[in-house]
Amino acid sequence: MRAYVVGGAVRDALLGLPVKDRDWVVVGETVETMLERGFRPVGRDFPVFLHPETHEEYALARTERKSGHGYTGFVCHAAPDVTLEEDLSRRDLTINAIAREAGGALVDPYGGVGDLEARILRHVGPAFSEDPLRVLRVARFAARLPEFSIAPETLALMRSICEGGELAHLTPERVWKELSRGLMEACPSRMFRVLRECGALACILPEVDRLFGVPQPPEYHPEIDCGEHTMLVVDHAAQAGYGLEIRWACLLHDLGKGETPADILPHHYEHEARGAPLAGQISERLRVPASCRDFAVLFAREHGNLRLIGEMRPNTITSLLERCDCVRRPERFLALLDAATCDYFGRGGHWPAPWPSATSWQMAMEAFLGVDAAALARSVAEPRQIPARLHAARVDAVRNRLACHKEKTDI
Repeated sequence: MRAYVVGGAVRDALLGLPVKDRDWVVVGETVETMLERGFRPVGRDFPVFLHPETHEEYALARTERKSGHGYTGFVCHAAPDVTLEEDLSRRDLTINAIAREAGGALVDPYGGVGDLEARILRHVGPAFSEDPLRVLRVARFAARLPEFSIAPETLALMRSICEGGELAHLTPERVWKELSRGLMEACPSRMFRVLRECGALACILPEVDRLFGVPQPPEYHPEIDCGEHTMLVVDHAAQAGYGLEIRWACLLHDLGKGETPADILPHHYEHEARGAPLAGQISERLRVPASCRDFAVLFAREHGNLRLIGEMRPNTITSLLERCDCVRRPERFLALLDAATCDYFGRGGHWPAPWPSATSWQMAMEAFLGVDAAALARSVAEPRQIPARLHAARVDAVRNRLACHKEKTDI
């Protein structure tokens, strides 16, 4: 059986990166001969099989013909006469169109090895324009391989796809899958910059695209531009190794600044109130998991308040902790502090490290959670008074803890 390792496994091995999964293309076989060899069929749209021992995926060599719009508008043809070169020609980028024989020899009909060496992302051929999802895939690869440039002809083709309205035919699930994977790459800002450069960002995330060019007060944001600030925040989340919920929230936290009335710029009063509903609407539109959606809305609403603990009264601090459901979800509040830390450092210039407010919030949370709600409830004769008494007890605990910390730092 003529089988070749293809795609990401070959690319990553040549780049010296860890290889996680291997995909194989099989030439000269049929569904029947694969079944006779003990392979188990798993492909729904085209013939893909699992190896009986390694359980790696083996796909019959195939060609594709465009038959409709979007990601699924294709008719696939798999037959023994389909060559490896024909199969590789339908792939997106030359660096993903390299195959390796079982003996180790490379098959590289489209110059992928040269583009790896030159650090270039280049489309394989005209078939690239038939699948609009590839615009997002190229942007994701740019985030994964930030030292790679995009070939001018590929970027021009991506612009043409966007101008033709093909992105509108992508399902929300596919868009979210690519965005979420790109957010988890080493340099997620690169994905959004590429999407913006080819016109895709305005199509799939117009609320984020509107942030670019919107000014902010330079004394707080030396980078000035709201879009640039968002990119810095997202990259800081990646550098810190935070998960998808935090990275998604960092991307959406300042959407309200894109809706600021022009007559009050560069200030953005009450942008949190404008931005939280937008974070929810985008998450619903892309069918984002509920945990990512809820965290993004919460952070968009509260990120401005998290900066102000030094100016807040104990009652206001306690109310915020209650509003964030800190009793039942303390781990989520700590994640909010992580996201707020990204917001703090996601600015041009240099800022004191660590973020000073994080320590104060952690102490306030510990004092807040240290109040024994059950014991207090037992001591109150009138049940209706319990919420107010519990809130007052938590306010006292927060006040005493922060006052004690202030005394120590003053000394």
